[in-house]
Amino acid sequence: MKGRTAAYALVAIGLAIAVPAWADDGCELTHAPGTSKLTVRVNGIRAAKGEVAITVYPDDKRRFLAPKSKLARVRIPAVASVHACFWVQPGYYAVAIYHDANADHNFNRTLMGLPAEGFGFSNDPETKVGLPPFSAVRFKVSSEDTTIAIQTRYLR
Repeated sequence: MKGRTAAYALVAIGLAIAVPAWADDGCELTHAPGTSKLTVRVNGIRAAKGEVAITVYPDDKRRFLAPKSKLARVRIPAVASVHACFWVQPGYYAVAIYHDANADHNFNRTLMGLPAEGFGFSNDPETKVGLPPFSAVRFKVSSEDTTIAIQTRYLR
């Protein structure tokens, strides 16, 4: 039994080193030393159907919204207001959310290319035409717990 416990401990340590961020919709996970809790609150979900995807990106404008560039993502059943917690190293990050109303794990667009589902970004920048610049969505996570709020926007 001692050997099995040691093996589990080594696997846990390996995961702590290899995984840059942990996510938990209930905010109950134990965090690794040196990480801070980032709580993301999403408001303004129109309908309690589908799910809300909350994605954390590193401090790199080339990786923001790029495929396979996220640090962590959590998907939560949609209700009017949802939240998720992430444990990250202190530093700068960006967050993007969308209301995946049909739960197909895609950010759906209209035939014109406009968002067909609700969306939002950290710092709630204006997004009337195109994506906001990375500098507008970038924020700091300190060594203390950090909470941000994002308002969901719908174009139709």
